[in-house]
Amino acid sequence: MKAIYPGSFDPITYGHLDIIRRAAMLYDELVVVVLINDAKKPLFTVEERVEMLKETVGELPNVTVKASPGLTVNFARKEGASVIIRGIRAVMDYEYELQQSTINMMLADEIETVFLLARPEYSFLSSSAAKTVASYKGDLKHFVPNNIAKRLEEKLHK
Repeated sequence: MKAIYPGSFDPITYGHLDIIRRAAMLYDELVVVVLINDAKKPLFTVEERVEMLKETVGELPNVTVKASPGLTVNFARKEGASVIIRGIRAVMDYEYELQQSTINMMLADEIETVFLLARPEYSFLSSSAAKTVASYKGDLKHFVPNNIAKRLEEKLHK
């Protein structure tokens, strides 16, 4: 069975990485998809985010990384995926994800959404938090892998 894990991944955090590893154990194939959203102003380009993801999940043989504009369900259909993976950190995430999942069900009822709960040590973690810590030259060891920390530092402190 094939699943997709969509997100902005600006940048990938240990929380994202944990969800990717766990989803990769549950499904035969997992496509991590960087969603292109013109309404957002990301720190990293789409190409940079795809590259960072590939560097970070390269050791997982059943995981691929792609980018896509448009609706997540359309990407899932194009990929032949029957599952959309979403991570949940707190009640606030659940409310947002419930709304998105309901819309996806209305658009593509053949595609299921599966929620994976964040491990407690990652429940506080977000890309925004990592960017904030990096902007003040804080220690990123609990937020992102070393290769991502280096890229954040380069991007924010040129």
